[in-house]
Amino acid sequence: MILGLRSAFLFVLIVLLPCLSFGTENSNAEWNSLVDQYLDQVFFKFNPSGGTSAGLHQYDTQLEDFSRKSLDSQIAALQSFEKRVAAFPANSLSEIEAADREMLLGSIRGNLLELQVIKPWQKDPDFYTSAATNSVYVIMNRHFAPPDDRLRSVIAREQKIPSLFAAAHANLQNPPRIYTEIAIEQLPGIIGFFEKDLPSAFQNASDAVKSDFAKSNTAVISDLKKFQSWLKNDLLARSKGDFRIGAATFSKKLLYDEMVDTPLDRLLEIGLADLHKNQAEFARIAKLVDPNKSPSEVLAMLAARHPAPGDLLKTFASTFDGLIAFIQSRHIITIPTDIRPTLQETPPFERSTTSASMDTPGPFETHATEAYFNVTLPGPKDSPEEIAGLMAGFNVGTIISTAIHETYPGHYMQFLWTPRAPTKLRKLIGSNTNDEGWAHYCEQMMLEEGYGQPGLGARDETEANLIHLGQLQDALLRDARFVVGIQMHRGAMSFKQAEEFFVKEGYQSPKIAEIETKRGTSDPTYLYYTLGKLQILKLREDYRKKLGNDFSLLKFHDEFMGQGFPPIPIIRKALLGESSPAL
Repeated sequence: MILGLRSAFLFVLIVLLPCLSFGTENSNAEWNSLVDQYLDQVFFKFNPSGGTSAGLHQYDTQLEDFSRKSLDSQIAALQSFEKRVAAFPANSLSEIEAADREMLLGSIRGNLLELQVIKPWQKDPDFYTSAATNSVYVIMNRHFAPPDDRLRSVIAREQKIPSLFAAAHANLQNPPRIYTEIAIEQLPGIIGFFEKDLPSAFQNASDAVKSDFAKSNTAVISDLKKFQSWLKNDLLARSKGDFRIGAATFSKKLLYDEMVDTPLDRLLEIGLADLHKNQAEFARIAKLVDPNKSPSEVLAMLAARHPAPGDLLKTFASTFDGLIAFIQSRHIITIPTDIRPTLQETPPFERSTTSASMDTPGPFETHATEAYFNVTLPGPKDSPEEIAGLMAGFNVGTIISTAIHETYPGHYMQFLWTPRAPTKLRKLIGSNTNDEGWAHYCEQMMLEEGYGQPGLGARDETEANLIHLGQLQDALLRDARFVVGIQMHRGAMSFKQAEEFFVKEGYQSPKIAEIETKRGTSDPTYLYYTLGKLQILKLREDYRKKLGNDFSLLKFHDEFMGQGFPPIPIIRKALLGESSPAL
């Protein structure tokens, strides 16, 4: 989802001003006050685009400040609140609030790790170009106010973009070459977005406001082209840094973000075991498809079974009816509303690192409540080989698993359940093992419950087996992320070796392997898909043992989703009444 920029896809903190009312979710006024102060004084102050995404439009004319002075102020504010939250007596809090305290501490420490150690602001040129683009995209994308009002906010942000590029020139020091290459690769699409998409979105604005916009937008396009030239002709040659964050930082990031303290060697064993299990299952199902072909030959057959690029969005849309009917008839999970997401092409500034994503409105958006299912279509300059590679990732099987992951009962369902979270904080922050782990878990769970069989998403037995192979191919993709993330970032695997691993062990096309490896350079812990899925499967089994005959999948899923998005260990304690290993 696009809520701020999750450094190629970090789960973004959405926050709230103290003046907003949340009823009586929490009873501890002192704790609530501390939370509100942190959210008001730290996050929105330094991430106004996140405020827009959240649906709090008093921030629409402000822009992120990445100057060293502002970054230092943000670090100081985070350190101050880390001390205050840590010093807050846990024994004065309810069980839910005490868990929220631990979650908030992890969030603060994770932000400090990002700013002080990982330092994307110092290493990643795309950090700045995507920030500039996202700041206006979140205003353009939803019609929460009349065109003139929103366009005036775009103008206000565009007028501040020169300071963002000034910060980029001052801050960027010896970035990894791959980061500069990704930024260069994305810039034509970004420039095209400002040249075409943004003006087109505001055709109905008044001539006077469009005249002012033409001036600010022309200046931004000029700045982007100058930045593009600087990257190509200056910074690229000086880009000799290392994208790897190292084993120690990797472990800290997992601890702060996901409450996972399992040693990396043990995590690698877990990831490889799941990879090998899924490879064996792929081989078994491939024999059912054609006993005379090898798994790799069946994979090639699967890759060729995809819609034409022009029919891709329509094909995804056609899955919704069947998924919803199956969920309701099999009592999988409660669906809070009949409103469906809107399909659209992936925004240009995300094309290089994602093939599909869900963009949902913030929890306080009251007017423009559309949710967008983004799908990356082939680009106009893609070669036939590149198009074939991209479309191989949208075969008859992976289309089903992707639709499940992004919509029903995956990310879109999480969005629909957000208002039911038990505390304010859990409506606003979360973990990737919960967010992405749930969506990945759903891919497997839905097929285990019978979806994808003849008459239930498949035309016949052969197509049912191909759908199963597509689900396994997506599981192998996430297994490959698990291994690649650990191994690349602790120096045990090169970029080229990672691409080869995605192809050979993850059963992906070379084009998808390239996209996934690029993503892994800046999203090191993207093992959270498989890690979260395995945690949820273990929790489900432990919950089944606890409830015995009273267990039902609907009850488990509703209880799980009703907790919000905290790390899985917090949900384990809430559902099982005890702290126990999540793996």
